[in-house]
Amino acid sequence: MKAVTWHGKRDVRVEEVPDPAIKEPTDAIIKITSTAICGSDLHLYEVLGPFMTQGDILGHEPMGVVEEVGADVEHIRPGDRVVVPFNISCGHCHMCGMRLYAQCETTQVREHGMGAALFGYTKLYGQVPGGQAEYLRVPQAHFGPVKVPDGPADERFVYLSDVLPTSWQAVEYAEVPEGGSVTVFGLGPIGQMTARIARHRGYRVIAVDGVPERLEMARRHGIEVVDARAADDVPDAVRGLTGGRGTDSVIDAVGMEAHGSPGAKLAQTLTGLLPDAVAAPLMKQAGVDRLVVLNQAIDTVRRGGVISVIGVYGGMTDPLPMLRMFDKGVTLRMGQAHVRRWIDDLMPLVTDDADPLAVMDLATHRLPLDEAPRGYEIFQKKQDGAIKVLLRP
Repeated sequence: MKAVTWHGKRDVRVEEVPDPAIKEPTDAIIKITSTAICGSDLHLYEVLGPFMTQGDILGHEPMGVVEEVGADVEHIRPGDRVVVPFNISCGHCHMCGMRLYAQCETTQVREHGMGAALFGYTKLYGQVPGGQAEYLRVPQAHFGPVKVPDGPADERFVYLSDVLPTSWQAVEYAEVPEGGSVTVFGLGPIGQMTARIARHRGYRVIAVDGVPERLEMARRHGIEVVDARAADDVPDAVRGLTGGRGTDSVIDAVGMEAHGSPGAKLAQTLTGLLPDAVAAPLMKQAGVDRLVVLNQAIDTVRRGGVISVIGVYGGMTDPLPMLRMFDKGVTLRMGQAHVRRWIDDLMPLVTDDADPLAVMDLATHRLPLDEAPRGYEIFQKKQDGAIKVLLRP
């Protein structure tokens, strides 16, 4: 089969690889019909190479049709149309019983002290072959895959794999009070959907970004925006819109590669030049994050407010302004999305013909799988108006 494989910094290729096969009675094989490039895939493309191996199959936002199931898989069968959550969870361990599926004890990658395994996402998360391919082996398929109706376009459902549950959790964790306000930093795919979900739930939403196409997409859906390029001081601009107080909550949908952190960017670049055997332990023990957005979030949130971090960070010794956080009484929540936890909230919205979250207005590029390298390049460089790239095997 064809699959998108990693070969180094900014080097992804579409290659022929062996077809996946059932290995465990809880496995399933899915024929992929749509799969997306995620913003966190760009961390693999740019920063996290020390935790990758040449030939790793990328991708964790797939959907398709069931080809084959193992003996213990009963809730899906060949021919069913399914979305595959990006985290691999068993559904019956202690953590899954708490609905903390991203911490599943059955698939935790204990070798690296990490949570549940993820599709297509580094040695730290199990080095499980990903979904940017023609076929995908799905472990723990007795629980993971989510059946979706036949008929509507894939774009109605493919974001249930990651974007929508991640965005829903970001808003849940923000604990915005009824009728309250929230600032969303970053208007990539997660930020766009986070802003829409927050507005759908009745909150005032102010979104911050510096890319014209992203700002325009948000405006199109009724979101107030602050252009980071035009604002001398973003937190001050938000306070100016909120009576000098700041918003009740802030969501960081950017993460480790925020713009405006030249020192950390240089450190990321230099670390990427080191041999993997040196760079990997250095990144695990120290980490190299660009913290400009997180610091702006701390400055922006009102006193006693909540910050929800959904952007990916990887640092172990990142400096935080603890005095400022303590003095303001800030609550901080974060973590990988517990995908299956939010499906019941989201399914009525994506099956509604009115499309209340406008899922049909997120993808800017729809490419054949063979053009994945171009998709990665334009997404990473923010070229050609790229906001969300879908691949079709």
